[in-house]
Amino acid sequence: MRTAIISDVHGNLDALRVVMDHIDTQSVDRTICLGDIVGYGPNPVECVDIVADRCEWALMGNHDFGVLYEPTNFNAIAEQAAYWTRAQFDNGEDPQGAERRWRFLGQLRVRVKDGAFLCVHGSPRAPINEYMFPDDAMNSPVKMQQIFDRIERYGMVGHTHVPGVFTDEPDFYSPADLNNTYELTNTEKAIINPGSVGQPRDYDPRASYAILDEGHVEFHRLEYDVVAVAQKIRMIPELNDWLGERLIEGR
Repeated sequence: MRTAIISDVHGNLDALRVVMDHIDTQSVDRTICLGDIVGYGPNPVECVDIVADRCEWALMGNHDFGVLYEPTNFNAIAEQAAYWTRAQFDNGEDPQGAERRWRFLGQLRVRVKDGAFLCVHGSPRAPINEYMFPDDAMNSPVKMQQIFDRIERYGMVGHTHVPGVFTDEPDFYSPADLNNTYELTNTEKAIINPGSVGQPRDYDPRASYAILDEGHVEFHRLEYDVVAVAQKIRMIPELNDWLGERLIEGR
């Protein structure tokens, strides 16, 4: 079964459409989402509708949680974006749609055991909020040991917006290190991060996602009109211009 893995859409409709169009060409059997459908971006309503319609299941990300409940521990820019996003759901023009979207967000799961994979937004140790940074493989061995102790063999995470594979050596491999394909083995544990659809942070502005197939994971990068999305953000006073600038820079 070929499974498309998306994560961290962050209200970026233009990137999500390009990714979904590409998925439609890849003989994919299903699509799953690792969270953060909303937050930062200019089209949260449309992104929630697409994920609800196209994904077999989706996880609760920290920004989904912040919009649904309260954006605690957010910086000022992220907090303001969360409140603006909430207002888009409650604009009064589509009460039935708003009810449907709030219900969808409220039903997002914190963790899913999908075959051999434990799937969370943050980390297996703290599924909504903990980051697994590439540097942790070198600098935080205790953290990595505790995380890998919580999975049987394989995991999936998002949250950092950086694609790649963590192994229990411990080590981290970027898609470039892997020639965009990682072969699953029975000799090491692995945690896959598909990267971010809507706000990559590896200095590559292209949308990122992955496909899980029998025995391997494929990483994909796709160009979209980043400048147009940055301009959408600039046109919304409640969204800080920096949210558009970082899209252009991929950070």
